[in-house]
Amino acid sequence: MKKGEIREGIIERIDYPNRGVLRIDGEKVIVKNALPGQRIRLAIHKKRAGRAEGRLLEVLDPSALEKRENVCPHFGVCGGCLYQSLPYEEQLKLKKEQVDSLIREVCGDWGLEGIKGSPIAEGYRNKMEFSFGDEYKDGPLALGMHRRGSFYDVVTTRDCRIVHEDFCKILGATLDYFAKAGVPYYKKLQHVGYLRHLLVRRAVKTGEILAVLVTTTQTEVLAARCGEPERGEAELLSGWRQTLEKLDLEGSFAGILHMKNDSLADVVQSDETEILSGRDYFYEELLGMRFCITPFSFFQTNSLGAEVLYETVREYVGDTKDKVVFDLYSGTGTIAQITSPVAARVVGVEIVEEAVESARENARSNGLENCEFIAGDVLKVIGDIKDKPDLIILDPPRDGIHPKALRKIMDFGVERMVYVSCKPTSLARDLQVLMENGYRVERGCCVDMFPATGNIEVVCLLSKQLPML
Repeated sequence: MKKGEIREGIIERIDYPNRGVLRIDGEKVIVKNALPGQRIRLAIHKKRAGRAEGRLLEVLDPSALEKRENVCPHFGVCGGCLYQSLPYEEQLKLKKEQVDSLIREVCGDWGLEGIKGSPIAEGYRNKMEFSFGDEYKDGPLALGMHRRGSFYDVVTTRDCRIVHEDFCKILGATLDYFAKAGVPYYKKLQHVGYLRHLLVRRAVKTGEILAVLVTTTQTEVLAARCGEPERGEAELLSGWRQTLEKLDLEGSFAGILHMKNDSLADVVQSDETEILSGRDYFYEELLGMRFCITPFSFFQTNSLGAEVLYETVREYVGDTKDKVVFDLYSGTGTIAQITSPVAARVVGVEIVEEAVESARENARSNGLENCEFIAGDVLKVIGDIKDKPDLIILDPPRDGIHPKALRKIMDFGVERMVYVSCKPTSLARDLQVLMENGYRVERGCCVDMFPATGNIEVVCLLSKQLPML
């Protein structure tokens, strides 16, 4: 095989999270976003000794596993989902096999207890960040997800299957309103334009909704490009708010916000936030507790799946009566608060100050007096905590735990840890270090929080091995 060569083949398996594997002329080839059993056409774009990487050009024949009905109309074009054409049972089987294979390479038999599915496989997401753009260069305004494999093109996802219908109504109304007004989107290369993102968060239990329009401060482009040049920004935003408030939704708006962001990076962040109506937070309920969520609060994107995840964590934590528990990378403190009724004291550490404030407020509103939340980098602050833990819960971001922080965590010498991971490859790397320092995996479980995608959560219980006498 040579670079640039066009070949065909059948995908044998898929490695986490989206790496299809096939063999051509005896050589291993990796092709992203292809499913087991698909016959595909690919272009070789990287070549190394014994293996190659290809770019998917076309699915010639579908996999026998794929269903043919009720597939999202955006599937295959939108970059949001990979597994949507597979029955949910097959998705769970694939994810379990991927995680088991990955962790076995490090731990051997790690006591995998199977995989727990999401209570609902469609309409489960409680948060989406939609991008403004165009579906092709100089095309009409679009709002939705990035086209698969593209940094620039945006696919309008009016019928997305992984969100509640309220999301689609808000997206459609927002797109139609700004398209009619002729408002330009922000072009990332030229750094010119107004519309950047639409952030929508919706609670499953309470039905409360936050809608956040993210724009630049380039109001001059409104006068230059808008169909009604005399219309000011305030009037434009007021019209958008009124458009949303007229929608027939199952849920109800807790708040409609305007967020200004002039960052050169393609991220949703706030330089300044204006409340157009309501408030800048909403409430969700999990396992009988109530949580306040702001636009940037870390909160699991699948509320019903989060209950399954946290029940699993609570089971793995076990009896912690009269014991001190550290919840490191605690976010808005959901795990800490769910653990607190069975612990003497829980200390959460989180680097995002807004999340820590939310955690403190949530603990107060839930009547929990044995929780403390500390704002700071785990690496820098855990050595200064007066309490010493009897058990540590780890729920780090996708990249896992910083090696120096992991060293400090191990120095506590706790007999048990519960590791909650949203990226199995990071988990495998950290487990390798933990095992080299006297820990072993007692049991593990996969929890699917992200149906139709390649992502998966994993919970592991680790114990400290006593030295041989």
